[in-house]
Amino acid sequence: MSNLLRLEAQNCCKKLDMMKKIVFMLALCCICGQQVFAQFRFGVHASPTWSWMKSDEKFLENSGANWGAKLGVMGEKQIQNTNYSLFSGIGFAFNHGGFLQSNYNRYRPWGGSDLSVDLGEADSISLPANSKLHYRLRYVEIPFGFKMRGGSNEDSPLKFFAEAPVLTLGIAAKALGDIRGAGSKFDTQDENIRDDVKGLALSWGFGAGIEYEVATHTTFVAGLFFQNQFTDMTKKARAQREANGEWIDEKARSSFRALTLRAGIYF
Repeated sequence: MSNLLRLEAQNCCKKLDMMKKIVFMLALCCICGQQVFAQFRFGVHASPTWSWMKSDEKFLENSGANWGAKLGVMGEKQIQNTNYSLFSGIGFAFNHGGFLQSNYNRYRPWGGSDLSVDLGEADSISLPANSKLHYRLRYVEIPFGFKMRGGSNEDSPLKFFAEAPVLTLGIAAKALGDIRGAGSKFDTQDENIRDDVKGLALSWGFGAGIEYEVATHTTFVAGLFFQNQFTDMTKKARAQREANGEWIDEKARSSFRALTLRAGIYF
């Protein structure tokens, strides 16, 4: 009987020791979490955008821009007790792209897509000069970068900030294309060209703006940002530069640039 009591007492002591360790670890996690998240904040934004296309091929030139929007969540972590922080987020970019005008004698783009107009494998079935390609893309974007903040004084609710550099990973979720100025035989709209657009887009950018603290945990944000894609958006096409000239594989690097007017709120 005494042995059983002794065993039960030992088991109770072990359980108490285990509970003490668990309570200690939970308390330590709470303390560390408070210290980490005390300098971490989340927010949301809804921002209009203006984007346009560019190409390194002289026969393809920008001929128009797209109005679009960005929606997403953002978060930043202050570096110690300084005016510097690291930020990231995730969101959607709607209607990125723009217009490219073909100055080739004949041009056959989007060969990998199932179009409603006949731009098949025959080079003789192709777009005439001055045809316009309209790109309308939707991306899932993950930005990250470095932020600097300043103001007139420590207690002022108004702060100024700059973000640079801003690196953004874009994942193409949808791609629509229109053909304009090519005549009734080829003009079309809302074509699914996802197979002729590369799935990943990398871009760099920078921006600046203001923050205004309206309450202890509520800060409005507004700013202007520039974004420049440095990877190729499009896949190769076929082209004829001059009448009766040789058909070539067109391998131009085409991408987008964008201006964003950010409007958001941090909590």
